[in-house]
Amino acid sequence: MLDLTDPSFVENPYPAFAAARAQAPVQWDDGLGMWLAYGHAEANAVLRTRALGRIWTDRAPAERFGQFNLIHRNAILEMEPPDHTRLRRLISAAFARGHVERLRPWVEQLAGELVDGMVERSTAGEPVDLFTGMAEQLPVEVIAELLGVPQADRPLLRPWSNAIVKMYEYGRTTQTEDAAETAAAEFVAYLRDLAAQRRQAPGEDLLTHLVTARDADGDRLTEDELVTTCILLLNAGHEATVNVTGNGLLALLQHPDQLARLRADRSLLPTAIEELMRFDSPLQLFERTATADVEVGGVTVEQGQKIAALLGSGNHDPAVFDAPDTLDVGRTENPHISFGAGVHFCIGAPLARVELQASFGALLARTSVLELAGEARRRPEFVIRGLAGLPLTLQR
Repeated sequence: MLDLTDPSFVENPYPAFAAARAQAPVQWDDGLGMWLAYGHAEANAVLRTRALGRIWTDRAPAERFGQFNLIHRNAILEMEPPDHTRLRRLISAAFARGHVERLRPWVEQLAGELVDGMVERSTAGEPVDLFTGMAEQLPVEVIAELLGVPQADRPLLRPWSNAIVKMYEYGRTTQTEDAAETAAAEFVAYLRDLAAQRRQAPGEDLLTHLVTARDADGDRLTEDELVTTCILLLNAGHEATVNVTGNGLLALLQHPDQLARLRADRSLLPTAIEELMRFDSPLQLFERTATADVEVGGVTVEQGQKIAALLGSGNHDPAVFDAPDTLDVGRTENPHISFGAGVHFCIGAPLARVELQASFGALLARTSVLELAGEARRRPEFVIRGLAGLPLTLQR
């Protein structure tokens, strides 16, 4: 049984995953009250099997979690076909307007400016943290630019997102839940107002294209679906990018041979990004519910039971990955599942790759010295795996 509150497990869950995986690829966990898929094939099956649904149930009481329930009831992440198919088609049509490639030069410029700022402060003897210096700023700025959020409003976004995503963790406090509901209410109200502005004065941003998106039958996003899609883009998109940046850079600093290899051959950057996502996954657990009895990994998940794909465990399965606990920035055989799989494969994956390649590319290109300046601080949560701080010394 996994103890998600054990600090040593949260710090490094991979040895516990390996021990459990060696016993059986799918096991019942009494503490969580669900099946856990430890193996890559089994976790992949959890993500792809249609009899395993992402079944959303409103949090109770409804009057306490009204806005939190609204944004999740209408989220593509919580839907199954045919509702999921319809919503993804409309969102994809808006994304297909070339937004990701349009932003690539701007993202690269922003990453360079943020790294230059960190180098200047470090050279002046100031303490520099990866998160306040770049990792937290860049993805929020990118999502805000993508949606067309005014510059003055952008500092609002990350606190809202941080509060909301804590609802996905286990062992939440009442204070955490209340903060999530408050953030959800404020975020929903803000986006309703911004969408109304776009209807009156359309732009070239993704929010405008979501407002005006139609399919061949004339269908469009409802107001709640529109708001929820924007919130999901920020919450899922920026949290993953922030945590891959932190987890990934820490992994490189702890493996100086791989950092040197990447510096010497910048063409490895795309494969290195995929390897960093595999090596220390930003999302560790993704739940699904059986809509009928289904067999996974030799066990029967009964209708109504939950089963979770342990993404980090699957990404370290020796049946799929050669030397899985070894960081290899040149790894080409890398079918990691950090972006999910099947119909719920991350719709923002191309944007995340642009951001990560820009961030790590700028760190490599604009520094000659990149070292730890103290202890990395791990966030206490398990499901969304990341750091709270990564102090650095940088020189040009």
